[in-house]
Amino acid sequence: MNIIKKIAVALLIVLVLIQFYRPEKNNAEYRDVTAFLEDTKPNKNVQAILSKNCYDCHSNKTNYPWYSNIAPVSFWLDHHVEEGNEHFNLSNWANYNVKKRDHKLDELIEEVEEGEMPLQSYTILHGALNDNDKEALIHWAKQARKNYDLVKK
Repeated sequence: MNIIKKIAVALLIVLVLIQFYRPEKNNAEYRDVTAFLEDTKPNKNVQAILSKNCYDCHSNKTNYPWYSNIAPVSFWLDHHVEEGNEHFNLSNWANYNVKKRDHKLDELIEEVEEGEMPLQSYTILHGALNDNDKEALIHWAKQARKNYDLVKK
């Protein structure tokens, strides 16, 4: 029993100490997705879906929940945001060429169709996309991709 107490105290000390280290947050002054919106022209419904479910992990500004200040959750969230931006950053849309934009929208369609996005860990707290939201996103992304087909020819 003595060893269990020592382990518990050690874990408690580690938990307290890691509270003093904070990962760098994804906090640009403002969320600039203007180039993305102008280029892909989502309607108001799709814009709302994107804003609620995508922007925090896929833009240069994240609105962090209160629990993001508590380690180890802070590290876990930081990892998700970094990975999300690495794969698809809407704030960098203007820097993507037409082929990459088309590919990113194709990936969005695939991820939504397969239920991979938003992540299950996100949907536990924020809710999953309903079938209507999925259909709206997929339809919009397919329409936006048609514009790139014209440019690529």
